[in-house]
Amino acid sequence: MNGKSRKIYMHLLLLRGVNPYLKIIRPFNCVMGALAVVLVAIIVNGLNLIDYSQEVILGMAVVFLSMAGGNVLNDYYDRDVDLINHPNRPIPSGEISPKNAVVYGTVLFSIALFLALLINPCALAIAAYAQIIMLLYESSLKKEGFVGNVAISILVGMIFIFGGAIIGNIQKVIIFAFMAGLANLGREIVKDVEDICGDLDRKTLPKKIGKKRAGIVASIFFISAVALSPLPYLLLGFSIWYLLTVMISDAIFIYTSIIHFKNPSLGQKYAKLAMLAGLGAYLVGGLT
Repeated sequence: MNGKSRKIYMHLLLLRGVNPYLKIIRPFNCVMGALAVVLVAIIVNGLNLIDYSQEVILGMAVVFLSMAGGNVLNDYYDRDVDLINHPNRPIPSGEISPKNAVVYGTVLFSIALFLALLINPCALAIAAYAQIIMLLYESSLKKEGFVGNVAISILVGMIFIFGGAIIGNIQKVIIFAFMAGLANLGREIVKDVEDICGDLDRKTLPKKIGKKRAGIVASIFFISAVALSPLPYLLLGFSIWYLLTVMISDAIFIYTSIIHFKNPSLGQKYAKLAMLAGLGAYLVGGLT
């Protein structure tokens, strides 16, 4: 059993016996998204979150439920492909009907919007816009390759914008949204290079312009994120500790921008590591 097969097997073992309505939302990913709201709140306001505790909790619920609804949509639109590739998922296995999946996803989205309304109108607008992008991505943009990559990267950046809206300071997180979005866009392209042989129904950038040129574009996005990384120190008053820690992320991104040409699989993994290191640096910046 190779590494990928072992990972799939362990994942199935963990999900065995789990309620299908919980399984389909991929709760671990949703929790990670919800925790990102806390991270953004700390970036904006440090640990002084008592005055915004209710808004942060509501924001976490909005992100969790929106991501959950998006995951349900993903399984709904991929239900025919999953009959072959992932037959144990709730819809192809018959545990959840396609109709019930649509209803479930709609309910999750609706509750998320209601909770966003309780925060403030700006948070509601951002949450609604994010859900529209999710719907467009799953229904059509996913197959368009680069446009779909952009949509996913916008959603990544919007978590920062949403977190800023909760605290009432979007201006402070715009630069972080750009950095995260650019870095994610580079990784999405590298992933498409890695999957070029298997993406039979997607018009990915590597298919349109070739793997080498697509790799150059990915590297441009990685380096652009690196170029923006000193700005929180220069413009927002972040401490020298932020600058020192973000250099670790920058170094990994620079290495990634080179190594992915020879090994896309390793490249996208290093890009993910660099993004996690970047989040750590943002946290350090918010705390110091």
